[in-house]
Amino acid sequence: MRMRPRPSLRTVRSRFTALYGVVFLLSGAGLLAIVAIVASGGSRVSESAPANGPIPESQARVHQLQDELAQMHTDQARQLLLASLIALGVMAAVSVVLGRLIAGRVLRPLRTMTTATRRISADNLHERLAVPGPADEVKDLADTIDELLERLENAFAAQRRFVADASHELRTPLATMRASLDVAVAKPGPVPAQTTALAGRLRAELDQIDELLDGFLVLARTRHGEPPDRTPLPFGPVVSAALSARAADIAAKGLTVHETIDRDDARVRGSRTLLRRMIDNVVDNAIAHNHDGGWIRLATATDGATVHLVVETGGPVLDPGEVAELAQPFRRLGADRTGTGAGLGLSIVAAIAAAHGGELDLRARPEGGLRVGVSLPAHTADSAPAGVPS
Repeated sequence: MRMRPRPSLRTVRSRFTALYGVVFLLSGAGLLAIVAIVASGGSRVSESAPANGPIPESQARVHQLQDELAQMHTDQARQLLLASLIALGVMAAVSVVLGRLIAGRVLRPLRTMTTATRRISADNLHERLAVPGPADEVKDLADTIDELLERLENAFAAQRRFVADASHELRTPLATMRASLDVAVAKPGPVPAQTTALAGRLRAELDQIDELLDGFLVLARTRHGEPPDRTPLPFGPVVSAALSARAADIAAKGLTVHETIDRDDARVRGSRTLLRRMIDNVVDNAIAHNHDGGWIRLATATDGATVHLVVETGGPVLDPGEVAELAQPFRRLGADRTGTGAGLGLSIVAAIAAAHGGELDLRARPEGGLRVGVSLPAHTADSAPAGVPS
């Protein structure tokens, strides 16, 4: 399951805060320059000599008073400049705080939209953002997202209807063809051997088509809109049951099974039908794509809040790039791992695991063979919602 990337420190709010702070500092610096110019201009004292010539003692006294006055103006200018610098520093800090608050206020609708959009998934496409407020850019963006959600909801609904119709329309002719074969073979009189052999091959092909159709329907329903019913399910016994049900197939190929199943009270929460189908597909894949006399290693374990299923098989060394694509529909490996399946087994496993909050991990074993790992959230009493028995 992909993790959401951590948000960058350079968010829009931080950029807005920095922008407000820089604009305020530039404005304050300009105001401070004007104050300095005015203060320096006011400190100049004009001197004018008396027309009839002053008395030397009086002139000296006047010069002394003028110097004292100029010094007083200089001190006052310095004090004013220092006080302005201190005020500018205080207001710069205040402007950063106010800028961050204002930016948060402006961006609050966007955060609300982001939270609501993350909450909406294929299971609740009927929800809308419905952002209130004046008709501005933010409201226009919210309305556009609501329109997109409506189109997605309609598309998913049409797809569900198509899956339901396909399930009915495609299974009906298959049943008719099987019935026609049975009637043709069951007619009185000797039936030619070629006809019997042809009927057997046709039944096998019809079974293959039915399996392919069933895989398509499960894959479509799991990926697009049918949420699994959330009921607690013991994991270990289900894996054991799937393995026991295939004892004949395992014996027919002479496979050796090494199982380490955690039979404690490890449980998962989800659809019993889908989870059983997921486990069956993993075990079937290990049996079908194995050579006669091979081996299967199967293990289940609980690691904190996660339940793990690991199935390993031997064989030749595989290409990791090709193995990583096996979760896609109709992807197979080379001729050494061909089988009679429809090529949907592991893609169905991946879809079911994702629908239950888990993931499928496919790895090529360095010594040869394939490792299939499935991880699902463990069900605990604390995680059970109200009204659901644990």
